[in-house]
Amino acid sequence: MDAEAARHVDVTLRRLGIRGVVAPEEPGRTAGGWRVYDSPDHGTRKDITPDVLAAVVARFGPPGAGGGPARGFVVPPGGN
Repeated sequence: MDAEAARHVDVTLRRLGIRGVVAPEEPGRTAGGWRVYDSPDHGTRKDITPDVLAAVVARFGPPGAGGGPARGFVVPPGGN
């Protein structure tokens, strides 16, 4: 995910009422992995990505409904 995709995930989570801060795993390295954290403070933040994924799944149904495993964020168009 790049910074623009992360911004879209952040906006979508806010629209869904799901808390979290989307940020790179390594501050300042936007080309690396991204996660969802409970705080923007790198020194004290906790990774809550699994909780956020579970909240999205609870809202929209299980990933891979069409068959096979799924990974990452799957957000339906139109915010449904």
